[in-house]
Amino acid sequence: MAMAPLQVFLFACAIALLASSSMVSAEVIEHSFQVQNLTINRLCRRQVINAVNGSLPGPTLHVREGDTLVVHVFNKLPYDLTIHWHGVFQLLSGWADGPEFATQCGIRPGSSYTYRFNITGQEGTLWWHAHVSWLRATVHGAFIIRPKRQRSYPFPKPYREVPILLGEWWNANVVDVENEGLASGATPNNSNAYTINGQPGDLYPCSSNKTYKLKVKQGKTYLLRIINAALNNQLFFKIANHNMKVVSVDAAYTNPYITDVVVVAPGQTTDVLLTANQAPAAYYMAAKPYVSVVGVPFDNTTTTGVIVYEGSKPSTPKMPILPAFNDTTTAHKFFTNLTGLVTGPFWIPPPRQVDEHMFVTVGLGLIACGEAGNATCAGPNGQRFAASMNNASFQLPTKMSMLEAFFNNVPGIYTTDFPDQPSLKFDYTNPNNSFNSAIIMTTKSTKVKKLKFNATVEIVMQNTALIGVENHPIHLHGFNFHVLAQGFGNYNPTIDSKKFNLVNPQERNTIAVPVGGWAVVRFRANNPGVWLMHCHLEVHLPWGLATAFVVENGPTPSTKLPPPPPDLPKCSSP
Repeated sequence: MAMAPLQVFLFACAIALLASSSMVSAEVIEHSFQVQNLTINRLCRRQVINAVNGSLPGPTLHVREGDTLVVHVFNKLPYDLTIHWHGVFQLLSGWADGPEFATQCGIRPGSSYTYRFNITGQEGTLWWHAHVSWLRATVHGAFIIRPKRQRSYPFPKPYREVPILLGEWWNANVVDVENEGLASGATPNNSNAYTINGQPGDLYPCSSNKTYKLKVKQGKTYLLRIINAALNNQLFFKIANHNMKVVSVDAAYTNPYITDVVVVAPGQTTDVLLTANQAPAAYYMAAKPYVSVVGVPFDNTTTTGVIVYEGSKPSTPKMPILPAFNDTTTAHKFFTNLTGLVTGPFWIPPPRQVDEHMFVTVGLGLIACGEAGNATCAGPNGQRFAASMNNASFQLPTKMSMLEAFFNNVPGIYTTDFPDQPSLKFDYTNPNNSFNSAIIMTTKSTKVKKLKFNATVEIVMQNTALIGVENHPIHLHGFNFHVLAQGFGNYNPTIDSKKFNLVNPQERNTIAVPVGGWAVVRFRANNPGVWLMHCHLEVHLPWGLATAFVVENGPTPSTKLPPPPPDLPKCSSP
């Protein structure tokens, strides 16, 4: 039946209105990052750090889902620099992902590079950080993705939203700290403090006057966007006398989970709702390390901030009782009680059919010292500390980025023979194997796993006890994955596959693989390019605890990686 002229007019107006609304809701957000040295006071001393736009943490980026972000990065440091947008999918924009020698070469001192990408299918808290050396210790900031203007959160709108960045501080140049460790083959020096929004807090010397403070109103609910920006430590986070309700992790909505303690591994984010429902007073928020490895020195200190109720009388803040540093039971309970919100706006069920099955051992090892003469390194047995996945200790190229090699089909930059299984099967989590000379040594290589476009991948990440057994936070660039199950000991496919949550598993981009245990994840490789998978304990990345996925182009123009931008930095090596 033909439409009347008035109906045609109204229909056309409705279409135009929808189109206009869509255009208005998506914006181009533009920022400039001036990255240079900054002298600040911490722990009774002046320290030169690397910082963005003169602040620690760096600027918080606010976008909405569907927006395009453009960030002009000007490198005024004496080091090469890149910026990684941690957790952003980078659909068809792998050139903007940021890890040095993986998707780009470093921005040379005195040079610049513009990162440009769309934020699609994501809401919540992510973050950005340097992805060269240890620069991310102070070159980092929050990345907040709000819903489009027509949409709301899947929970009551909070009164206020507050980023809480947990960091780590050294009384030294962090690049020197890393280089000294790599030169000797030993572990680098531990940090001197932890921080909340850049400040150590009341329990450290010369710090009380700058302790982070959050004023709250009685009865109001606040969305705390918690980010672990520390380099080498997972952290327990508590607020005295208050519970928190987890509503999102790694920018993926969860079923509400009420807890009095949050555990965040480096790279992870956790959004919690905090209701100011206690007696008007001052309450400490505090964070201390969760350390699962036995017998290794670590920075066993506690950072604090203060929550102050409006109208309360001045008082000494109440201190929360934090878990013991090695409380794996509490950490595992938190990590395994999270489930995905299937009614969330971007929920996708986990794939049921699997194209690629991988079993990947994750842990430490040793490589030959390599020194001339009779010199020895400072690692165990006079060797050099290393780390590996399936006994392949990953070494990034230096002549060209892996993504350039992929795009231009250049051989010799990486090999596509990363094994789906470890070459040697052993009792992976048995501490008696910690220094087994038959299995402890590894070698360097640049082995990657090649995937067909849209392939579904299941990875069993199996922790090992080599050198020492500990919880490893494994981060996958370019994708979220579903966490199907986690457990302790050696993975048993007959028994443990029955524990898979295929109904509402949590989604993450960084999984804390349990100490002496395993985790199983699945994802769909629907984004062509080169995507790192690595431990987010910064000490372990240069040791080689990494690999990469090379995802082939899809069959259509809209599923192929576009050419690089004209200002993509070039490598300085010949």
